Amino acid sequence: MVSSTPAAAIYAGNVTAGKDKALACAACHGADGNSLVPIYPNLAGQSANYIAKQLADFKSGKRSDPVMAGMVAALTSEDMNDLAAYFAVQSAKSGTGESNEVGHKLYLGGDAAKGVTACIACHGVAGKGMKQAGFPSLTGQSKDYLKKQLTSFRDGSRGNDNNGIMRNIAIKLSDADIDAVAQYITSLK
Repeated sequence: MVSSTPAAAIYAGNVTAGKDKALACAACHGADGNSLVPIYPNLAGQSANYIAKQLADFKSGKRSDPVMAGMVAALTSEDMNDLAAYFAVQSAKSGTGESNEVGHKLYLGGDAAKGVTACIACHGVAGKGMKQAGFPSLTGQSKDYLKKQLTSFRDGSRGNDNNGIMRNIAIKLSDADIDAVAQYITSLK
């Protein structure tokens, strides 16, 4: 939890209210935002702005998921900001996966021959993302979840990325590339 700066000064939402509202999220995302189910994302430590955007995108239909559509249907903007604030101040878990040499190369250096930008450009060396720029943290996410998102960006079934950044990268990745970089990301601490 943030202790040196009042949450109200950092987040649009109310952390305490978000904690109560997050009870509905616990089955998939864990009580503290660290999911025990590999197909669901970890929300703990993620940028509040990013979480609020994703919730709003699910509600508007810009991001499609039948389970999340039902979960966000009744949420107000205040609810979304409260949930985002709560999850943002939770401690994210570190990656526990094995590293992968091919994934390591893609993550750190991209693939110039394919026109693939290095992941570190937006997600940072340690995978923590760039909160103010809207790039999410990847650290602690499961390989299953990462592969699903990269595949969804590649096939266009997920298209809520700013300016098509992820779609333009993922479309150039093979299944083997996606598997390798997802595996590597699971090793980030």
